[in-house]
Amino acid sequence: MSINWFGAFTLLTKETRRFLKVYHQTLFSPVVNIILFLAVFSLSVGHQIEKINGVDFKIFMASGLIMMAAMQNAFANSSSSFVMGRVMGHIVDYLIPPLGAFELLFAFTLGAVLRGICVAAVSFVAISIFVALPIHNFFVLIIYLTFSCMFLGLLGVLCGIFSETFDQMSAMTSYVITPLTFLSGTFYSTNALPEFWQKVSHANPFFYMIDGLRYAITGQSDGDLLTGIIYILMLNAALATVLFKLLAKGYRIKN
Repeated sequence: MSINWFGAFTLLTKETRRFLKVYHQTLFSPVVNIILFLAVFSLSVGHQIEKINGVDFKIFMASGLIMMAAMQNAFANSSSSFVMGRVMGHIVDYLIPPLGAFELLFAFTLGAVLRGICVAAVSFVAISIFVALPIHNFFVLIIYLTFSCMFLGLLGVLCGIFSETFDQMSAMTSYVITPLTFLSGTFYSTNALPEFWQKVSHANPFFYMIDGLRYAITGQSDGDLLTGIIYILMLNAALATVLFKLLAKGYRIKN
């Protein structure tokens, strides 16, 4: 298979410039939201719960919120690109040039990863003004952040393929992404749950994404890191394979 790397990186550049051009909306707004989350939880229950699993409450919360923001924005980047193309009619601009399924999937997914990483970096810096955040393992941080954002980027492409309106994209966010994120241990430790609900939580891939980044910052985790990264990699591989076949057929985008 011949890969048009020039075309792939050109589309990636377009995707990157798209979210950087409106940085107030794509980078700064998510940071304001998670700082407000952190402030509300700290003021309401921070004086009652000093530590969770031996980790300072504010640091525990901040690490989960950083990953939550990165994941949600990675999904928003790829899904909005596809849906905007379909609603506004310029999706044909992706189909006429010599760009195959691989080039499209590469550009949209990597663009989502870059936005997720940028949001995480800005969030880390902003929260560090209020809470001293350590980094326990930088390698684990990069691995989990990259592949977690990749999964959400791929999920965003899938959403874009099946969504024909912004309302359908919003429904995916409201009914799938947000619930899975909030029930992944972002705001609590799954060790505090009954055994049955712990197993349910550990079936949620978002749990391992949040837990992996939390370990990278705090050195503490609720689940097994190796299991988590294998689970995420398997999901990425399966989803990428499905999307490649759908894009190669032009499913729902060429008719």
